[in-house]
Amino acid sequence: MLILPPKKESKSGSKEPKNRQNTGFATTSIPGLKGHDTRAQCMRVLEVMYLSRFMDEKMSKLVKQNKGGTFHMPATGHELIGAVSGLSLEPGKDWGLPYYRDRSFVLGLGCLPVDLFGTFMARAVSHHSGGRMMPEHFSHKELRIPCQSSVVGSQFLHAVGVAKALKIAGRDEVVYVSAGDGATSQGDFHEALNFACIHRLSVIFVIQNNGWAISVPLKEQVAGGSIADMARGFKGLEIADIDGCDYEQVSTALAAAVTRGRVGMGPSLIVAEVPRLCPHSSSDDPAKYKTCEIIEEEFSRDPIPRYESWLTNMGLVAVTEIETLRAKVRARVEAAAAEADQLPFPEASTADQKVFAPAPVFSCSAQPRCAVADAKKEAVVMVDALNRALDEEMARDAGVIVFGQDVAHGKGGVFGVTRQLTARYGDDRCFNSPLAESTIIGLAIGMSFVEGCKPVAEIQFADYIWTGVNQLMNELSSIYYRSDGKWNCPVVVRMPCGGYIQGGPYHSQSIEAFLAHCPGLKVVIPSNAADAKKLLKAAIRDPNPVVFLEHKALYRQRVFCARREPSESEIMPLGRAEVVRVGDDVTLVGWGMTVCMASEIAEQLAKEGISVEVIDLCTIVPLDMKTVLTSVAKTGKVLIAHEAPLHGGFGAEIAARIAQKAFTDLDAPIMRIGAKNCPVPYCKKLEDEVLPQKKDIENGLRQLAAY
Repeated sequence: MLILPPKKESKSGSKEPKNRQNTGFATTSIPGLKGHDTRAQCMRVLEVMYLSRFMDEKMSKLVKQNKGGTFHMPATGHELIGAVSGLSLEPGKDWGLPYYRDRSFVLGLGCLPVDLFGTFMARAVSHHSGGRMMPEHFSHKELRIPCQSSVVGSQFLHAVGVAKALKIAGRDEVVYVSAGDGATSQGDFHEALNFACIHRLSVIFVIQNNGWAISVPLKEQVAGGSIADMARGFKGLEIADIDGCDYEQVSTALAAAVTRGRVGMGPSLIVAEVPRLCPHSSSDDPAKYKTCEIIEEEFSRDPIPRYESWLTNMGLVAVTEIETLRAKVRARVEAAAAEADQLPFPEASTADQKVFAPAPVFSCSAQPRCAVADAKKEAVVMVDALNRALDEEMARDAGVIVFGQDVAHGKGGVFGVTRQLTARYGDDRCFNSPLAESTIIGLAIGMSFVEGCKPVAEIQFADYIWTGVNQLMNELSSIYYRSDGKWNCPVVVRMPCGGYIQGGPYHSQSIEAFLAHCPGLKVVIPSNAADAKKLLKAAIRDPNPVVFLEHKALYRQRVFCARREPSESEIMPLGRAEVVRVGDDVTLVGWGMTVCMASEIAEQLAKEGISVEVIDLCTIVPLDMKTVLTSVAKTGKVLIAHEAPLHGGFGAEIAARIAQKAFTDLDAPIMRIGAKNCPVPYCKKLEDEVLPQKKDIENGLRQLAAY
């Protein structure tokens, strides 16, 4: 639905918005306003503006015609700032992360109207998700537009991540990212500005300020009502506060920002005031919150008639040329819409495909699994094995980049996993991040978009991932799926987890069940040093996002966890469980700490004639049910033990699959052991009462053996 202008004749002159002044880049002259090239450039801007406007008009009709698209996100009023932005970049070289109302940007950069119409009608187009995302969620690999999402403001940190990877690589590409004024209320906006300024990154932040976050006016979003003023505290940020419907201000600000980014002088913020001459979406009615006077004032700032007047007043084009172009573009839009309507819908059978990118196949190590008692003099503990895995992978692949809180320099992480990596590989390969989990995950996403870059991010404690969970679960996990397999994110997120160390409620959480419920994330949790090293190597070489959980209480545990260090070439495939101990009477399935405890109990029970087969899952996703089911078929009895609360724990998923696929093999009920359904307390006596203990596992195994 488009808002019709008031019947009163709109003003088409270059009316300046109230209290508007350029507070950043100089506008004393307009570069290259003479000559044929400038005329052609200006006509190209008008053509892109017409394309976007006429597409809006067409989409407002198509949305009512049951052609596959049920949602329209118009961009009417935003055409000039987007068009000039897109035409200011070098297609295929520079990067664009535009928000949903920036159609004119992607048209200016080179996206085809037929593709955008196809996406609007949920057809199987080769770009913009192929029907997996709503319209205006742009994605184009060749034009370097990473897959965008519905989450307001998430793209800011991705843009910063792209720019960080480019700076490390020494490339002169610039990164454009846009959003509406409402997005500046998001923490990711401020975190992105902060990181971009700290590292002097070549990011152009463009805020298309139409004064409304759906129905919420700017005065209820921004203290003082000025986004530019709010951002002035970020040292090193060049700010331009402009009229986004004035070609001279827009083109000058963009040219300066691109030049600044190209030479590595740091980030720019352009706040462009524009009118939103349309509803927020086809499901919105502006009459509920805008008065007739507001609508009339907004139409007086319509960028298209203003730009047409400017072109004729400057003597660059004749009115007849404008009319000819308008007719030509309108015909092109109609043709593109008709062509898109002939495109097929995606095949229903593909709906659950492309969740994970194809991963390399690693052959299982020819060497037998390291026994607990192997060469104790040469054994390494888990924290050292992980450090050496990172060291070897960074030496092997210059694209592996480690970052997070306290990981760099002499500290080397709060547990020492990343010690000496900065000294060996430099500040660009191992650096500290701000204390901001959303920054860490969002940065990793953006860096992974740059081919060859493999970020390994550390979240200091799994308990603190929750402020970054939008970036992890809404963004990182689904980018390969949402982009229809065009963009993948080879990201490893390391997180120390687990209890038994008197860490209290905020240093003891086991979060694997939350992670496993999110499609698109691989989840790894090793139980010993040898597996930890081999699994981390596999995770780093995987093209998908991998959450690598490291149990804090096992970092320096020697009795079970210390092992002979695997060689550089040894890698353990993700998705393969290990039979830690062979048995015939009862199967125990565990991961992390419970494997350590179960192995000790199984050894004790063996002296009494109770034979326990202990299975270490190693990876939660992918889940190796084949090994589990093979064991259950042999023993007929199974105990699943995990440290997380029993209620809703991942053991319930395993139990359900066993019941479904191996019910006839069972000689006893499936038994589960887990923590009590409460936070983990600090007092050791209370902690031991909440978390599963060896005696709990022993009692469960005895009960099953006697069944």
